[in-house]
Amino acid sequence: MINFNGNIVSPDENLLVNNRAFLYGDGVFETLKIVDGKILFLEDHYFRLMSSMRIVRMEIPMNFTMEYLEEQVFILAKANECEASARARITVYRNDGGYYLPKNKEVSFLVNVVPLENAIYRLEKSIYEVDLYKDFYVTKQLLSTIKSTNKLINITGSIFADENGLDNCLLLNDSKNVIEALNGNIFMLMGNKLSTPPVDEGCHNGVMRRQVLALAKKIEGLEVVEEPISPFDLQRADELFITNIITGIQPITKYRKKEFGNKLTTDLIVKLNTLVRFG
Repeated sequence: MINFNGNIVSPDENLLVNNRAFLYGDGVFETLKIVDGKILFLEDHYFRLMSSMRIVRMEIPMNFTMEYLEEQVFILAKANECEASARARITVYRNDGGYYLPKNKEVSFLVNVVPLENAIYRLEKSIYEVDLYKDFYVTKQLLSTIKSTNKLINITGSIFADENGLDNCLLLNDSKNVIEALNGNIFMLMGNKLSTPPVDEGCHNGVMRRQVLALAKKIEGLEVVEEPISPFDLQRADELFITNIITGIQPITKYRKKEFGNKLTTDLIVKLNTLVRFG
């Protein structure tokens, strides 16, 4: 028997009793965007999920092909009547058994799909203010680059942002460099140079980050680099923006007393929508 919210019940009545993702954060996930009946950048998402599973030593089932996981997402999207525009998440977690040492490396998966109001990417908010989150730091290691079910720093950072009237916070690594926002990768424009932290700084290897880097490298006269970003650089920047698969590109308009434009951001959003629609 277990005690659940003050009630003594059978463990069979609570699916979380032995769930390793719940108990130990022993899970990885991918957030996907569905537009017009297709998953955007599916191949990138699939290979990142497989890489994450290998890094944490999960056993990848033989049927975990890209086509199989795509089919599982669309079975649910169709059931939820949101194949035109939706947010989907695939969570993979190790099966029940063991404490820190799992009894086996086999996995199960869970798919969630919810409708999205907007299929195309757009500038969602005219004012978007951020600050640094310095209560905790991200370590520069391989585990920091994957999307695991342990997101306490993102949760506590989001609470901090809400309590201080901010739209988002920027995370620092153990070298005190800026690596990403709470919900996506960070880019900084200074003059004609666009920079984003390299993955070995501890930031996520974002799927949208990869698309934006590729699009930006095609802009004439723009130097695109992956290099560390110091907090002192932020107030000298001309533009700052955040990337993730759901929002696309979110311009930052204010960091402390510094306000930013969004000329490059707007241009990149147009190019991103063209890529999504026409490939």
